[in-house]
Amino acid sequence: MPATPSTEAKPTRRTDPRPLVNDFSIQVATANGSGSQSSNSVLLRSIFQMGVPVSGKNLFPSNIAGLPTWFTIRASAEGWVARKKETDLLVAMNAETARDDVLGLDPGAVVVYDAPLGLSSVRDDLVFYPVPFDKVIEGVTTEAKIRKLLRNMAYVGVLARLLDIELAEVERAIGKQFGKKAKARDLNVAAARAGFEHAATLEKRDGLRIRRMDATGGKIIVDGNSAAALGALFGGVTVVAWYPITPSSSLVETLIGYLRQYRTGPDGKATFAVVQAEDELAAIGMVIGAGWAGARAMTASAGPGISLMSEFAGLGYYAEVPAVIFDVQRVGPSTGLPTRTSQGDVLSTALLSHGDTQHVLLFPGSVEECFTMGVEAFDLAERLQTPVFVMTDLDLGMNNWMADPFPYPERPLDRGKVLSKEDLDRLGEFARYKDVDGDGIGWRTLPGTDHPKAAYFTRGTGHDETAAYSESPVVFEQNMERLARKLDTARALVPPPVVHGDGKARIGIVAYGSSDFAVEEARVQLAREAGLETDYLRVRGYPFAREVHAFVERHERVYVVEQNRDGQLAALLKLDLAPEVVPRLRSIAHVHGLPLDARSVTDELRSMEGR
Repeated sequence: MPATPSTEAKPTRRTDPRPLVNDFSIQVATANGSGSQSSNSVLLRSIFQMGVPVSGKNLFPSNIAGLPTWFTIRASAEGWVARKKETDLLVAMNAETARDDVLGLDPGAVVVYDAPLGLSSVRDDLVFYPVPFDKVIEGVTTEAKIRKLLRNMAYVGVLARLLDIELAEVERAIGKQFGKKAKARDLNVAAARAGFEHAATLEKRDGLRIRRMDATGGKIIVDGNSAAALGALFGGVTVVAWYPITPSSSLVETLIGYLRQYRTGPDGKATFAVVQAEDELAAIGMVIGAGWAGARAMTASAGPGISLMSEFAGLGYYAEVPAVIFDVQRVGPSTGLPTRTSQGDVLSTALLSHGDTQHVLLFPGSVEECFTMGVEAFDLAERLQTPVFVMTDLDLGMNNWMADPFPYPERPLDRGKVLSKEDLDRLGEFARYKDVDGDGIGWRTLPGTDHPKAAYFTRGTGHDETAAYSESPVVFEQNMERLARKLDTARALVPPPVVHGDGKARIGIVAYGSSDFAVEEARVQLAREAGLETDYLRVRGYPFAREVHAFVERHERVYVVEQNRDGQLAALLKLDLAPEVVPRLRSIAHVHGLPLDARSVTDELRSMEGR
């Protein structure tokens, strides 16, 4: 039952009075479909515009509107952008989860809540600010449906007053959010102002503050799917075949917008093709066909769709056809948790298809790398003549990240070993699968090359150097050994790992992808709190570069941090490393579906080290 106004007005005990200036986490608890996404984006951008490093993460349901959703915003003067395990300020707007949300807070946390929920009676070790949101916005509009939506922007105004976020920045962020929609913009500005004015009646009893900094100048806010889409555009993609699936759909949807804007000829006609296939298997089949024909082709999917692509992925590997596949990973097995993040496709994708198949994987660790690897993947696919998988995840793909503007690609497109008519005239002969350079990569021709020697038969069955059918065990083994040499060549072509530390620490950490944000922060925590120095290597590609081997070999113990249950990257490392160094590996694996936080890494590593 809601508490009485007199109960609501009582001050509550704060057990942690430390001021947290530009260093705290906000969690907004609402219901899916309530319109809170725009408000949360405005709140995040307002902090960003005050020069404070910030990141935002949306935890949303995979079902229908009305189910609980949580949006987390982290402000960090030090620039940390990983999820913070602790919530410092809760905005409780959802009656269904409000009590549990409050019970889950650490003592001393702050709660802004819809007054009828009566949450101040739940605990006495938190700071509560009850706000009658319906009353706050009743003067903004008479339309009931719109008033329900504007409640969200009212809490932005309340937080702006409580946290010292400048109202002018809130209004500027609203303008950016709603653009030319003047009516929506004006209503939301009015709601934010109403919340801001009401918060003047609240007695400030906590130490949370936003103070203007100068740490975000020149930076942008973008999600990884948009960055990858832009990378694919600059990578020269002309054919996209896909089937919608969370959390990869927005990658292709964004790319379609870019293609329509920038890929039209002088006559106004499209110079690209986008096909929504009947399923994921058909989608990658179209991509393989387009890649064989010489187009730069791609698809995007998630774990369930990647599984369905297995047969054609094997064809692309064995027939040696370039293709790019973006895998925005989510939690499995099966349908699993489709709106939670994971790194659970690494092992299955590296070995996707039957027989001895190994694929090239790229691991972006930031939205900047979603862009740059989105470009590089197409060059790599054509240079190696094989499918290349770009392994992002839901956290990186769908959440908001602060980033430097992306560098404009300067290198020309690398089509790899392609023979022209003039080349064939000069050579006089051509064997599609002959390794003339010792790197395992044969030369190819493109359909339509006007030369009698240009043609070859592309097949997924046994074939010799000339692409002729063969079931000879000797020929087959030679072909498989050549493909293994190609994979070895790829070690020097995939993006090299990034190494932090002087190499003198006894302990090493290996991680990849979005885990990087938590690991970087964890290394600082380990040094500060436990005096434990570590070296850190971030893997950016598979097959593993030689630097990865060297890193493991020079450390007494190496902890492999990843977001899956079974330690999949650790398993790939064990297959790749010399047997005598494999016992040095330790797995720190997380499978809860939440973005990885630094505290979880430090707690587990300290426990394993007895610190």
